[in-house]
Amino acid sequence: MSAKRPLKVVLCWHMHQPYYRDEISGQYRLPWTYLHAIKDYVDMVALLEENPAAVAVVNFTPTLMEQISDYARQITAWEKEQTPLRDPLLAALISETLPASAERRRELVAHCLRANEKRMIHRFRPYRHLAEIAVLVRKSPASVSYISDQYLADLLVWYHLAWLGETVRTHDPRVKALLLKQHTYSMADREQLLQVIGEQIDGVLPRYRRLAEEGRIELSVTPYGHPIIPLMLDMQSTHQALPEAPLPANGNYPGGLERARWHIEEGLRVFEEFFGFRPRGCWPSEGAVSEATLALLSEANFDWAATGESVLHNSLQRSEVAINGCIHRPFRAEHAPVTCFFRDDGLSDLIGFTYAEWHSDDALDNLIHHLKNIATACADEPDRVVPIIMDGENAWEYYPENGYHFLTTLYQRLVDEPEIELTTFSQCLDEGMQAKPLKHLVAGSWVYGTFSTWIGDAEKNHAWELLTDAKTVFDQVMQEGELDGEARHLAERQLAICEGSDWFWWFGDYNPSESVKEFDALYRHQLQALYRQLGVPVPASLSHVISTGGGQLEAGGVMRRGQERHGHHD
Repeated sequence: MSAKRPLKVVLCWHMHQPYYRDEISGQYRLPWTYLHAIKDYVDMVALLEENPAAVAVVNFTPTLMEQISDYARQITAWEKEQTPLRDPLLAALISETLPASAERRRELVAHCLRANEKRMIHRFRPYRHLAEIAVLVRKSPASVSYISDQYLADLLVWYHLAWLGETVRTHDPRVKALLLKQHTYSMADREQLLQVIGEQIDGVLPRYRRLAEEGRIELSVTPYGHPIIPLMLDMQSTHQALPEAPLPANGNYPGGLERARWHIEEGLRVFEEFFGFRPRGCWPSEGAVSEATLALLSEANFDWAATGESVLHNSLQRSEVAINGCIHRPFRAEHAPVTCFFRDDGLSDLIGFTYAEWHSDDALDNLIHHLKNIATACADEPDRVVPIIMDGENAWEYYPENGYHFLTTLYQRLVDEPEIELTTFSQCLDEGMQAKPLKHLVAGSWVYGTFSTWIGDAEKNHAWELLTDAKTVFDQVMQEGELDGEARHLAERQLAICEGSDWFWWFGDYNPSESVKEFDALYRHQLQALYRQLGVPVPASLSHVISTGGGQLEAGGVMRRGQERHGHHD
């Protein structure tokens, strides 16, 4: 490696959760947005705050920002006016009256086991003891009658303590006191824990904004509802990487170009509302790109976009470019003048799935060894850059202490290494990095370089057919002009939620049945809500299950998105 020209490395953390809120009732069906906010989003910003020399790109989905903001408002309203909380699990934490029925008590106990068993449950002896009792209850449902309200209160407190970020548990004296108390938590204790949760949620987005304003991170965005834009524009683009994949029976998504533009424009509007400026970069939903998608991003004045390494390999092969040179550099498709960076899949997946079981020093030695090998291989490439792109929330519960020691060491080692330069995508462009022309860009995503995670089997295709039917009805109602301005706006947003990628991700026999059941029901519920907002009868087809999945969750586990490509069911 040349000390005069260090290897540029970009750490890009993508913050995303599906849309869990019922827009009609305002109730949340699943709690993962607020739980990841108080654990991962808080820790990730704290670690960047702790190391002023570290820089990174942080990508936010607009619907995630909206949900975080909504949780902050909920908790403030409860503290000021005792307004009921709209998340059942959060409401149970401070409820004077815990569930009375055996079924609801079993459900509550089961949910409070939904944490990483090794890293989050067994780490705390009191939580482990409560979980052992809970496992007995699950094995013998009749024993739930012996569960007391105090047991449920303690289980709820420990569940939320375990989901707090490492930096919060380390620094907040109120949390330290709750940890020391261990059991018999009072209502005052539970309310104090809710206060801590509310403060963390309320402050997390402003903390990222401050770092961006100080030039210490770059913030980027994903289109509003996290849709697979290439499939909205042209489902036939699936065949560029998977020529034999079966497609939905009802053809292309109606009005897909208009909807894609809406998601991009609305995403920019929401981003600017929260962060005060327009971002220069975009991580398209699931890194899903096509030439038409990049053209739209260029039309919206984005300077850069990013996707997976397999997309680049497919594109180089299609363009008949030899793949024996350095691929760690930006490219630009011939008909889409936006610079495209390509994720190093191997290094990103080492952090996401492998290093969690390694000692931090060994993991970082291994990572830097790989980076030095890349630098050697790319010694003659003046515009070399290694993008490491991954979820900013899903990996850390598999690491000791929520990844605190690994991430602290990661930033410091990369900052201290003279032959490596931590940077951002926009800084690369500002410093004159040139994109190499790419004759053809093969449509694909960060998973395998294809769209197989979202389309191409019977269940996923059926989900698209249900969405396409709903969009056809939406277009008819809009054309007839039966909805006023506010009603039109609400229906348009509800359609955007239904167009999100996550619903299609979860369908398939490689996913665990429990999670598939939840997301299947939630997707059909969101479609039902759209029909109701349109004032149209809900079709009977939405009462039928789409997918049952096939995998199983481990005790206390929740499968993290992306694991099916590695054969992990957790």
